[in-house]
Amino acid sequence: MRLEKCWFCSSTIYPGHGIQFVRNDAKIFRFCRSKCHKNFKMKRNPRKVKWTKAYRRVHGKDMTQDTTFEFERKRNRPERYDRNIAEQTLKAIKGIVKTRHHRAQNHIKNRMKGNKRKEQEMEQEELKHGITLVKAPHVLQEEPPFTLPKVKVKTAPAQEEKIRAMEE
Repeated sequence: MRLEKCWFCSSTIYPGHGIQFVRNDAKIFRFCRSKCHKNFKMKRNPRKVKWTKAYRRVHGKDMTQDTTFEFERKRNRPERYDRNIAEQTLKAIKGIVKTRHHRAQNHIKNRMKGNKRKEQEMEQEELKHGITLVKAPHVLQEEPPFTLPKVKVKTAPAQEEKIRAMEE
């Protein structure tokens, strides 16, 4: 995409925008809008019109060391590059994409760690509320309610004596 500069105010003109004026000596003047074109036709000096970049530069209003101006100058020149560096960069990009994907998976896995227990509890609650959908109501009345099996825990012999004494 070729970006032109307005002859009057020095702003960028994108393709398909602006006005182009060709003088009899074949010099081309490009303008970003009709305001700049009319001021040019009135033979006004851009350095004396306050809203132009030329005025700001002449009167010390612009920053003297602005990096964007350097980028504008460099943009139209073709860049030279080293093939080895380009290859290394492309390989590094692939590695970065792989690392990002791996980190994203780890992040999701870490966030979902505590959810397994919650999901089981929610499923049990849902089963309690919707048990009539799974089993018929008359079968539920005949069967005892669902409970977890009792698990025996081994304790030290000294603790067993204390437990027996408390039970008696």
